[in-house]
Amino acid sequence: MPSLTEARAGAAAIAPMLVGVVPFGLVAGAAPVAQGFDGWSAVGLSTIVFAGASQLAIVDVLARDGSALVAILAALAINLRMLLYSASLAPYLAHVPTRRRLAAAYLLNDQDFALSVSRWAGDDRTDGRLSFYMGAAVLIWAAWLAATVIGVVVGSAVPDAVPLDFAVPLVFLVLLVPVLTDRPAVTAAATGGTAAVMVAEAGAGSLATIAGAVAGIAAGAIVDARR
Repeated sequence: MPSLTEARAGAAAIAPMLVGVVPFGLVAGAAPVAQGFDGWSAVGLSTIVFAGASQLAIVDVLARDGSALVAILAALAINLRMLLYSASLAPYLAHVPTRRRLAAAYLLNDQDFALSVSRWAGDDRTDGRLSFYMGAAVLIWAAWLAATVIGVVVGSAVPDAVPLDFAVPLVFLVLLVPVLTDRPAVTAAATGGTAAVMVAEAGAGSLATIAGAVAGIAAGAIVDARR
């Protein structure tokens, strides 16, 4: 069955990225409990929000007695990159029925986006695209929820010397390094990273991701145009 084959291919291709996703999921499970929330809150965030950085932002705002509205706005600001992701994926999945695309949108994540775009670029075949995407996305989703539950249960037992927080940048480094194959990509990564750090240091951390994305895209496009 072609669809099943593509789904397996997607799962196999994304499996190595679990090395960063699982520790990040442990943090997403342990952090809410450490801030006084119950385990169901942590699992609920992973199920509904399904976005690690946004989940941690929500927990941080609520733990500081911030309002639910502020927590939601912070999460939305951090997750605006998903708008860019979905816009990039839309042309590749335009042939897919709306109902299935909605399911794909719920499961959208950084790893699946990077993997799918890299695989589909320059390939005119449309058969099996959604199956490949879903095979990868479902594996990430299942691993994320499992890691969250484990983080809820055993997070407090993990020694402070174990740097679970390092999983957050590790997730994105795993995505970044393989695509640094030419000058525009390297320029975009360096410019975007610098812009994001500068914005974060300026006290606008919730906008750092978007600022980095805009600056990186612009710099990469300029270098590519000149080349």
